[in-house]
Amino acid sequence: MSIANSIRAQIPPIHQEGYPFIGGFALASLILFWLWTPLGWIGVVLTVWCALFFRDPVRTTPVREGLVVAPADGRVSMVQPVVPPAELGLGDKPLMRISIFMSVFNCHVNRSPVAGRIERIAYRPGKFINAELDKASEDNERNSLVIATPAGRIGVIQIAGLVARRIVSFVREGESLAAGQRFGLIRFGSRLDVFLPDGAKPLVAVGQTAVAGETVLADFQIGDGGRVYRTD
Repeated sequence: MSIANSIRAQIPPIHQEGYPFIGGFALASLILFWLWTPLGWIGVVLTVWCALFFRDPVRTTPVREGLVVAPADGRVSMVQPVVPPAELGLGDKPLMRISIFMSVFNCHVNRSPVAGRIERIAYRPGKFINAELDKASEDNERNSLVIATPAGRIGVIQIAGLVARRIVSFVREGESLAAGQRFGLIRFGSRLDVFLPDGAKPLVAVGQTAVAGETVLADFQIGDGGRVYRTD
């Protein structure tokens, strides 16, 4: 393999949603270079950041039935039982919720946590407060999916954040998804919530780093009496 091909293999592809933004940043950089060279270099740095934001790397997804994988890159910010939003139609009893916070440096392409059929999609406009706050689940703009699986119904919620202003969905109600399949993205910092069926136990803890389509959040085919986690 040539040096050029080796370098190219290390550069992740860019999702098509990002090209207009990257082009805008690049054009602004040229204008800034014309105005003042140091400003132009700042524009170049921002253009590179924008390209990294919209990166869409290949992921290797475990596909065994019963696995729930992370729908987003980022940090696991909450693992706790919470009453799901009414628009999900998952009842009024608390279900285990796993929240993943995506900073502006994470990949923002979202992937299906399970294989199944999209039973419901519900969009709700709202605010743009810090997505790390618990109240963001209720107050912020969000797009919710309910995915029917043999193990039960899974709720997945894309939540806009302080910087995010646009939730993009690639799917429709009635479609079937494979585990790890891309279903949407959120522009510029946000959060993903996953609601597990009653009785499911999470296999991750707050503070862990999740990789979309790869990190296993839960497994319905094993019994797990609980785990203790160590931070080092």
